[in-house]
Amino acid sequence: MTYESLLAFLAATALFAYMPGPALLYTAAQTLSRGRKAGFMAALGIHLGCYVHVLAAAFGLSALFTVVPSLYFALKLIGGAYLIFLGVQMIRTKVSGGTCPDLPHKSPRRSFVDSVLVEVLNPKVAVFFIAFLPQFVSPEAGLPIWMQFLLLGTIVNLAFTSADLITVMFASEVRDRLARSSKAQDVTRWIGGSLMVGLGVKLATDRT
Repeated sequence: MTYESLLAFLAATALFAYMPGPALLYTAAQTLSRGRKAGFMAALGIHLGCYVHVLAAAFGLSALFTVVPSLYFALKLIGGAYLIFLGVQMIRTKVSGGTCPDLPHKSPRRSFVDSVLVEVLNPKVAVFFIAFLPQFVSPEAGLPIWMQFLLLGTIVNLAFTSADLITVMFASEVRDRLARSSKAQDVTRWIGGSLMVGLGVKLATDRT
């Protein structure tokens, strides 16, 4: 990659990573509803789940979405429905005794598992990688094409995760300041759940 291409790649990656989008809203929702530790676990889950799409792009599996549109549509519906399910669970959580709201029987580890599934079931991430990364891959480079995809995809994923971690810190500060008010806790719970439901609806109904 030339110096100019590298700068363009890094600038575009930073722009995509820090522009408010579904991943940042999802991480904020998890943090507001379950706390800082759950937010960090959610960010970790998204990070690891994203490597599924990186590997798929590297080895050509993501191209199946262009060949089999019904597969893309099915994953959109499943992923959207799962987000809506998680959001409804957040909204239904009851707060008692002035404590911070925690989903019943939901540990930070569960946030990690949920987040991995949400990321893997989001076909838009796969489409992003197969649309974005090839612009910076060169057949004339010293590394094989698949290795270039892996390296560039890893850099993009790390940038996205850094934005998620910053989002967790900000959202946890807001949550901590509201922790003494049960009414404020209800508000954060509804905000978090509504964000999840909204993201699910958008993912399932978006035609792009």
